[in-house]
Amino acid sequence: MLTSRLWLVFAVVTTIAWGLWGAFINKPADNGFPETLGYVAWSFTMIPPAIVALILARWKLDCDPRSIVLGVSIGLLGAGGQLLLFQTVPSMAPGYLVFPFIALSPLVTILLAALISREKVRLPGWIGIALATVAGVLLNLGEADSQHSTQATWILFALGVLLAWGIQGYVISFANNSMRAESIFFYMALTGLALAPVAWWMTDAPRQANWHFDGFGLSCVIQLLNSLGALLLVYAYRYGKAIVVSPLINAGAPVITALLTMLLLGTSPSSAGAIGILLAILAAGLMAIEEDPPQPSTEMNGT
Repeated sequence: MLTSRLWLVFAVVTTIAWGLWGAFINKPADNGFPETLGYVAWSFTMIPPAIVALILARWKLDCDPRSIVLGVSIGLLGAGGQLLLFQTVPSMAPGYLVFPFIALSPLVTILLAALISREKVRLPGWIGIALATVAGVLLNLGEADSQHSTQATWILFALGVLLAWGIQGYVISFANNSMRAESIFFYMALTGLALAPVAWWMTDAPRQANWHFDGFGLSCVIQLLNSLGALLLVYAYRYGKAIVVSPLINAGAPVITALLTMLLLGTSPSSAGAIGILLAILAAGLMAIEEDPPQPSTEMNGT
């Protein structure tokens, strides 16, 4: 019974970690440390969890061509999506337009899992998936205003992020069938580091950024939550169904972010945000009772 619910444990902890990360992610930028350099900080914070993962796997890394291709693909999809997002917000379009669009990425994961892997979900699970998808969009809606992007190209860039992250979720689930979860995360960390110079290049005057503790140091602390969440996400996909894990986390993390933000700032949610919170909580309950998640293969001894 405990093993059958491991996916939920990992998904919940991932949701909490990413919710905390989302609540404080803007602090370093407010202190003069640009978001693009936040990517650099994130890439370095991927190293400690990667070392922990290798220790758990007894330093056994899947190095066959198939595993390398899958692992690197997962890393490139995730890190590449982040870099594409930095290029889109805020230079091309405001966040209130882009993030609700990207929040639909679980639909890509769900579609691939249903069509390719033939994952099955009971009726409560499907209702939860639908509610989580709607909640994810509502929770990412910013304050409405009269500004609109004048560049139609932002849609193409946002679509690129949506597809990258949606496909990544499915590939993580697919890769867990043939390789260790720890190997997947190692390749994610490796590709994240490899793309760090790109983020540096995208930054205006990076050497003049705030490299003190309230800038770079704070960014590392906050980004470590992102990295730990990424590691646990891989385990959530290993023990659970991609068709359930993806919408649950994508709806749950913004709830924690919204609640923390309201608590810290003493504000109340918008109508869309309040509805999104209620739908996300209901969706989480429905998906938590989803039965018969796939069990990891007994041949895999890395977890």
